[in-house]
Amino acid sequence: MAERLYLFDTTLRDGQQTSGVDFSLADKIRIAEALDALGVDYVEGGYPGANPTDSQFFAEDRKLSRAVMTAFGMTKRAGRSADNDPGFMEVLNAEAGAVCLVAKSWDYHVDVALGISNDENLLSIRDSVAAIAEHGREPMIDCEHFFDGYKANRDYALACAEAALEAGARWVVLCDTNGGTLPDEVFEIVSDVARHIPGARLGIHTHNDTENAVANTLAAIQAGVRQAQGTINGLGERCGNANLVSLIPTLLLKPRYAERFETGIAVENLAALRGVSHLLDELLNQTPNRHAPYVGASAFAHKGGIHVSAVMKDPTTYEHIAPELVGNRRTILVSDQAGKSNVVDRLTSAGIAFDPNAPAIEHILREVKQKESEGYSYDGVGASFELLALRHLGKLPEFFEVEAYEVNVSNSRARGTHSEAKLALLIDGETVETQGTGNGPINALDMALRADLRRYAVFIDEMRLVDFKVRILNSGTEAVTRVTIESMDEQGRTWRTIGVNPNIVVASLDALLDAVNYKLMRDGASATPENEKA
Repeated sequence: MAERLYLFDTTLRDGQQTSGVDFSLADKIRIAEALDALGVDYVEGGYPGANPTDSQFFAEDRKLSRAVMTAFGMTKRAGRSADNDPGFMEVLNAEAGAVCLVAKSWDYHVDVALGISNDENLLSIRDSVAAIAEHGREPMIDCEHFFDGYKANRDYALACAEAALEAGARWVVLCDTNGGTLPDEVFEIVSDVARHIPGARLGIHTHNDTENAVANTLAAIQAGVRQAQGTINGLGERCGNANLVSLIPTLLLKPRYAERFETGIAVENLAALRGVSHLLDELLNQTPNRHAPYVGASAFAHKGGIHVSAVMKDPTTYEHIAPELVGNRRTILVSDQAGKSNVVDRLTSAGIAFDPNAPAIEHILREVKQKESEGYSYDGVGASFELLALRHLGKLPEFFEVEAYEVNVSNSRARGTHSEAKLALLIDGETVETQGTGNGPINALDMALRADLRRYAVFIDEMRLVDFKVRILNSGTEAVTRVTIESMDEQGRTWRTIGVNPNIVVASLDALLDAVNYKLMRDGASATPENEKA
């Protein structure tokens, strides 16, 4: 029979200690609900009394469907009773089913940080845990700096953990607070602790200062702990905490863990994992990490021609799991390292009809490699690649042609910086010329382009630019500039396009033109197709 392994999420508490992260009340509620739906066992919502947002969060019962809402706080102050410590009582009275208290377990910190005796610290642990239990809450203790404390004074670190257990703690959590402990050390220390405290009462909390937080958590599980703490996307103090987005699928999909343990998360729920990860990025207004294990856009991206050829025969040749299991998908990249297999797969996945033996396939590959030598990069800019391919296949509609354009930027005390663009397009044999103004040259060109293309307003009016990246490819004022644009439509669909030129305005306009052409092509706008090519 599989052993139960409990998952504890501290995104809303330890994750909030990340530099630059500040959750609103609405953010906290939304994240807590997403974690609950995913199936984690505990959601640590924050520290009531530490700030107004956390106090407001715990002012009412959030009524999660299955996860236990958990409040965080400190053990009572030495020399005071629990009910005579306002900070402790704030945590005790929070609307939460469980309370996780942080306690010093390194005698150095007891002396220097708290300024009390070792015995006084043990008494605070016992009395605090007992008070939580008497109040009808599930008590647990984060033994702060446990591993450093163990290495400095094993007996005292163990005494802190045992004091919490004896007082009624449901979980005694061993914390690698400074993040400097390595996996072999974690395994040895936890194995020793498990001879004194049952593994079914032990938890692990790791930090990522040596890039070992997930590895340390797995080592602790192997050694006996049955609760694992972490955060979504590895948020947390300094270098972060153990990343649950990496840990959870490892526990559920890797046989050495999946065959031994069960969690509150069903395998079919893993498909929501990528969405939870991206939700957090969205709320923090940051771009998802493309290289994140399991859920990143590049996690199942294949670039080398040899890799692609093998993956097309059997994905397991270069994939450790099926990407769909975690809500991700396979991506075949086309680049200067690509072979014919890359092009064929990319066209197939885009739903483009083609003859795999047509000379156009080789022409596409040749142009991609030539353009990449000039500074283009088709990794992740699928829209521009599709346009290039369709042009060679003779399937690209010719919606318009740029005849000429002019951009002026002026600055005055009265008007500030002002940009104006004139743009002439050839549409159905007729020249259309308009102008646009904006807060910059690209914005002005965009306005002029939209004015010229009024016949396509139904397709492009709701289209907007959501990301604009510029990279200088070589040094000096004559440097070549690469511009990547991400666009979004009214349905939330996104696509990325690219332009390369020594002139940043030209590069930007090329990327913008690709973005508009792609939208028109994809949505079936009417135009005269190009002549068939060989």
